[in-house]
Amino acid sequence: MSDSMTGKVALVTGGASGIGRAAAIAFARAGAKVVISDVDTSGGAETIDLIGDAASRAIFVKTDVSQAADVEELMRRAATQWGRLDYAFNNAGIQGEVNTTADCSEENWDRIVGINLKGVWLCMKFAIPHMLRGGGGAIVNTASNFGLVGSSGMPAYSASKHGVVGLTKTAALEYAKSGIRVNAVCPGPTQTPLVDKVISSQPELGSQITESILSRLPVGRWGRAEEIAAAVVWLCSDAASFVTGAALPVDGGYVTQ
Repeated sequence: MSDSMTGKVALVTGGASGIGRAAAIAFARAGAKVVISDVDTSGGAETIDLIGDAASRAIFVKTDVSQAADVEELMRRAATQWGRLDYAFNNAGIQGEVNTTADCSEENWDRIVGINLKGVWLCMKFAIPHMLRGGGGAIVNTASNFGLVGSSGMPAYSASKHGVVGLTKTAALEYAKSGIRVNAVCPGPTQTPLVDKVISSQPELGSQITESILSRLPVGRWGRAEEIAAAVVWLCSDAASFVTGAALPVDGGYVTQ
């Protein structure tokens, strides 16, 4: 897919690390100019530096995707920086606290849903008008394998990701005839700084958590951020021109069980 996106502009939220960073680099290597957003400015700067090696231009815009004004400004910058907006990877998200449904706090619920679900809706709300003016585009939203099946101890996270899948399908139907394709990628357990942080925060359970996750993965290993990024770039590319409304598991076979 080298240079297949030359002249196009891609937006990546949550681009300061992990899957977002890998996707930003992958878009750049495919020839696109990239607008990266995150609340982590230092991580965003690191991603920009890495994209420099891909011989493509990129900018960073600090954004809290749960805030409408932030997202509206992000999309304005993305669409005006190089005169167009072709792709949007709405990836910013958090896991939040691990607790049962009865013990999940209202604060935890609101924060997770505000970023993971409302944030994706806001990004589409403000990106779609720019894409319509440009004649079309492609959107990929980050859901999760837990947006397809339940996850004990993660009620808000799983609900938010199921919501992303439903929102994706709805927008895909609404804009199919307008030249905008909307899909979701559903990553399984992926080795990222977010996962490392969760495991390291519970050192006494770290190895147990890792073994439990691996035991449920048919392929027997963690996913890599670059593997998720490859699926995202493919979904945005012309190679996926007949794909819209899909929730694509990239999860080592987890949800096939």
